[in-house]
Formats: sequence, C-alpha cells, structure tokens
Amino acid sequence: MAKFILMIGVLIAECETKLHAQEVIPIQTDRPDQTETPFTVPDNHFQMETGFSFEQTDHITQSFTGPSALLKYGINDHFEVGLVTELAVIKSDERIYGFNPVTVRFKEKINDEKGILPTTSFIGYLTIPQFASDSFKATYFAPAFRFTMQHTLSQKISIGYNLGAEWDGESPEPIFIYTLTTGYFVSEKVGAYAEVYGFVPQSSKANHRFNCGLNYLLQPNVLFDISGGVGLTDIAPDYYAALGFSFKLKN
Repeated sequence: MAKFILMIGVLIAECETKLHAQEVIPIQTDRPDQTETPFTVPDNHFQMETGFSFEQTDHITQSFTGPSALLKYGINDHFEVGLVTELAVIKSDERIYGFNPVTVRFKEKINDEKGILPTTSFIGYLTIPQFASDSFKATYFAPAFRFTMQHTLSQKISIGYNLGAEWDGESPEPIFIYTLTTGYFVSEKVGAYAEVYGFVPQSSKANHRFNCGLNYLLQPNVLFDISGGVGLTDIAPDYYAALGFSFKLKN
C-alpha cells in the first residue's frame, strides 16, 4: 500500500510539472458514477482511473475492491482503447481474494452534441476468463456493450445516460443495463452527481440502485472523487462507498 501511495504522489508531481509546459483540456472520466462518459481520451494521451470501494452485499457478505484500474489510451480524437484490472476480496462464510478477470475495451465517438442530438459513443468490452486468479475465473469469454450519451442543459448542468447489455461468462442469457445521471458543476473545481442505474436479467428479477458523489479537479488533468450508494430492490447490495483518483498524461 505504501508503494502505491508513493507512486500516486510521483504521478501527481509529474502531472503538475507538465501543466506548466502546455495547456491541458480538463480530464473526462468514466468514474465515479456508473454512467460511462461519451468523451474519449485525446489523441496520444494516456489516462489512468483508479480507486477503492467497499460494498455490503447483505447482512453476511462484504466485498472490497482495490486498487482497481482503468487504463486508457487515445488512438485519435474519436477512438480509445482500454484495459480494466481489479483486486477483490469477498468475505462471507469464507474469505476469498484475488484478481477479477481482465477486461479489454474500446470506445468510439459517434457524434458530438448538436441541437437535440446528444454527444454519443459506443463502448465494447470483452472479459477474458483465464486472465484471473483461480477463485475468480469464469467459464466463458464475457462480452458487453453500451451506448453512452450526454446532453448539456446549461453551463452548470448536464444529463448522461447509458443503454447496453452484458454477459457474465457463465450463462448465455444477457443482462440489460441502464443508467441515468445528472451532473452539476458546483464550482470550476468541484462537481456533483446523482444517479439511478440497474441491471435487468432476461429471466430473473431486476437489480436497481441509486448513488451520488463529488469530484474535485486538483489540476486540469488530475481528479479525485468520492461516492456512495444504496440498493433499491431486494436483490441489490445494501450499500457501497468508494474513493478514486484519475490522471491524464500526454505521450
């Protein structure tokens, strides 16, 4: 943990140094909410979004994830590639820990906002079952996709939403995904959001949730976030809380 914190400190210092040499477009991240942003990482830029989360699934099951990391690289101004890794600990009747399966992804911007048309992108994912710790390996490759959209209502308020589906690597049945979030700029550096989202399996009960959070823009390419949420249906987790850190660097 000490090495990880030291690495974060070095990266912050490097980010601040590079800011004096060039003007930086403010960072856009896919965390902390569940609504993925339609904006891609700029051409020839690297971005890392990392964090820690705690979830109380029910009265006996808890899970801790961290550090999780979404690594992204901008191929051009409309296309990025990414990799997702995360270390998980689950405590129930027994305690298991290890790495969840690695997920590769890409994001392609379809169009910019124009009139009633939102900024829109398509995101594709593929989770690789064998690139995981033994306790967390899946049986099959698990694809997923989302269309992510955002409307700007004013200089301070925006609305974002996702629609898509995912597979869990065990069943051929899809799980449909929806998200709806409202973003509000409290100041030039502080943003807030509130969100409802859910997972709707083809043949079982839906899992609906609510969350909210804040982010703080330390520098145009350095962002901190804090968030938390609760379950809205019986099968949803009781609650969760998360902390995160994101940064962007030009190659």
